[in-house]
Amino acid sequence: MSAEPAESPAAPRKVRPFYWSVRRELWENRSIYLAPAVIAAVVLFGFLVSTFRLTRSLRAAMAGVERDGLMMPYAATAFVVLATSMIVAVFYSLGALQGERRDRSILFWKSLPVSDAVTVLSKASIPVLVLPIIAFAVIIGANLIMLIWSMVVALLNGINPGELWGRLPLAFMWLVLGISLPFLALWFAPVFAWLILVSAWARRMTILWALGPPVALGIVERMAFGTSHVSNLLERRLTGGFTEAFSAKGQAKAPVDSVEAFDPARLVFLGDLWVGLALAALFLFAAIRLRRSRDPI
Repeated sequence: MSAEPAESPAAPRKVRPFYWSVRRELWENRSIYLAPAVIAAVVLFGFLVSTFRLTRSLRAAMAGVERDGLMMPYAATAFVVLATSMIVAVFYSLGALQGERRDRSILFWKSLPVSDAVTVLSKASIPVLVLPIIAFAVIIGANLIMLIWSMVVALLNGINPGELWGRLPLAFMWLVLGISLPFLALWFAPVFAWLILVSAWARRMTILWALGPPVALGIVERMAFGTSHVSNLLERRLTGGFTEAFSAKGQAKAPVDSVEAFDPARLVFLGDLWVGLALAALFLFAAIRLRRSRDPI
């Protein structure tokens, strides 16, 4: 009898350190997804409580009197969720690398076969990649719940729900958000990268170290030369992304409210965007080098 062939050993599973590093951040920082969801739930509760006014708004919208008022709760929900996500991104970035030094867990994580580059880049991916996706999903979910509830109220009051959908440009708003959120994430990438760099360096009071140098530089420039180039650059970086994304031709004169006014290709070729990405790469490179030599606090 011939001997049975030996079973071939199972192929080893491919290790994905970047993927698991991102998962680790989500496990350890639940506010990344809980904060936008909780804020959206609060807004939804307020919307449901205001149902007694919803019928009047629906009838006014059907008569062509109050279309903007009908759309306002949906836009306000998107704004509140976006603002919450921005706040979460800022505070997460400030503590991204300082936290592991403060609780001394950096000793454990450095003992694993995960490079400093993977660790820093996985943390940078949270405000730049993960939070925009979560914010977009939360906005869509909240808007859909509001829309379904409004249709039920409309149906109970003898209003055709189809007319309600026709008067709500939700699909266009979602399209603008879906394209603008990645742009905003890249626009603010140097801000988040700077905060992560400060988090890798500072022993305490990261927010003061993050704000101090640029503010001091702006004050010195103003006092010495009477110019405001630094403050203008900071203002442009902090507010210009929203102006470029949500106003016609980025001129802040009129909001993007039609397909003709929305030009996503223009966003890709903005010089300020690419300069910011270059700065973000520089800051992250410095953060990687710093993490290699930093010890627990």
